[in-house]
Amino acid sequence: MFNLSGSEIVVILLLALIVLGPEKLPEAIRRFGRVYGELRRMSRGFQSEFKNAFDEPARELRETAEMTRQAVRQVIDPAVPDFRTQSAKAASDQAPTPAAPPESTDTPSGSSSDAPSDSVSDTPGSEPTP
Repeated sequence: MFNLSGSEIVVILLLALIVLGPEKLPEAIRRFGRVYGELRRMSRGFQSEFKNAFDEPARELRETAEMTRQAVRQVIDPAVPDFRTQSAKAASDQAPTPAAPPESTDTPSGSSSDAPSDSVSDTPGSEPTP
């Protein structure tokens, strides 16, 4: 607490012996011990009260967070039981399918009819585009 080494304590005791004398020194040491013990008890009491004062709100906060988690799980769980199991099931249900052959078109170039072209169409009733 005071960060005193052994030699410093010896010097303090010698000074106390000189100042108080051999008759009063034992009573002074007892009194110092009682006061020091009382200070330590008060310190521990203060620390425990301080800890209790902060533990109560922290405990309530943890309980509130847990209730919120449970409420969110109850809302989410019925809607989506577990996306990981659904993903695994969907992946196993999908068998590899062979690639579809390209669609054949009636255009002479073999390109799809998505883009406009200048070529003549074989469709009856259609006019060629200029």
